[in-house]
Amino acid sequence: MEEKLEDKLMNKKQNGWETVNSEEKEKIFKFSEEYMSFLNSAKTEREFIKMARKLADSNGFKDIMEFSTLKPGDKIYFVNREKSMYLGIIGEENIENGLHIIGSHVDSPRLDLKPNPLYEDTGLAYFKTHYYGGIKKYQWTTIPLSIHGVIVKSSGEKIEVNIGEDEKDPIFTITDLLPHLAQEQMEKKLKNGIDGEDLNLLIGSIPYNDTKISEKVKLNILNLLNEKYKITEKDLTSAELELVPAFKARSLGFDKSLVAAYGQDDKVCAYTSLTAMMALEKVKNTAICILSDKEEIGSMGNTGMESHMFDFFISEILNKLEINRPNLLDKVFCFSKMLSSDVDAGFDPIYARSIRQNKCRIYRTWNKSK
Repeated sequence: MEEKLEDKLMNKKQNGWETVNSEEKEKIFKFSEEYMSFLNSAKTEREFIKMARKLADSNGFKDIMEFSTLKPGDKIYFVNREKSMYLGIIGEENIENGLHIIGSHVDSPRLDLKPNPLYEDTGLAYFKTHYYGGIKKYQWTTIPLSIHGVIVKSSGEKIEVNIGEDEKDPIFTITDLLPHLAQEQMEKKLKNGIDGEDLNLLIGSIPYNDTKISEKVKLNILNLLNEKYKITEKDLTSAELELVPAFKARSLGFDKSLVAAYGQDDKVCAYTSLTAMMALEKVKNTAICILSDKEEIGSMGNTGMESHMFDFFISEILNKLEINRPNLLDKVFCFSKMLSSDVDAGFDPIYARSIRQNKCRIYRTWNKSK
């Protein structure tokens, strides 16, 4: 009797792998391979949205601006400044009864180049950076880094940049002290071991062959950039360049049961939401998928969820359903349901003590507030 009551009432946790058969396991591994391939091509928010748009186009979705009217079954999307995206499938149910929304973000912690990044110091050339989102600064030193983004020239021409991912490309790095020179550094707290102002990217050391020039290495780097991209130092001011790890996504473990990759916060949710959206057909309630930018820094800006671009997208749907009227947008939102999908940290037994201590601190803070 006790055992049956336990089975009925207790939440018994079970390893997920023990609940799937061999056929399901094969599907999981196949999906993971596709996911890792996507991650390798979509390390930044711009790249993710570019890939998402390509996937949507191949699955019958069209830009909402191509429609004059909408009807049930229509598959639509709107791309906001190439950094966020909203997708929708018009449902059979009256849209006034609400939307079914899933939302995730496509930006991840990284380093950005400052507006005037290039400088030379003691025969070495660097790019100055500032960090975006929450990072452990010491993790970004002595690893291979790649440069992704866009450069907008004074003529208005936009140049896409991706250096460090191809095996033939050079990579870049942020240097650190040798152990026997780092006694003072290692006396610091871990969070202060590397200062944010020292996260400067090493990009070259060969001087330009001209004895009259003072910053020869800097000039040589500018000459190389000009030869490849036809840009000058001034063009870097209007560039949006991001530094991300140059590692490829890989299976982890002898059993390949885990995925090791940069940017899984929150691309693991964004990718699964996107692929689920591609599989939907004939939905009852209008289905919406949000792929948002700027979550890592508070969702601000005109590509984050604090903007009114999502409101604009839904208003356009109402306009093209030819039912819009004052306050209808508010009504639709009031009756909508949304799942906000973001990552959670898995339990790591190596750091179990830290996790328990953190839970205790949270409990004590809550207890004091009662």
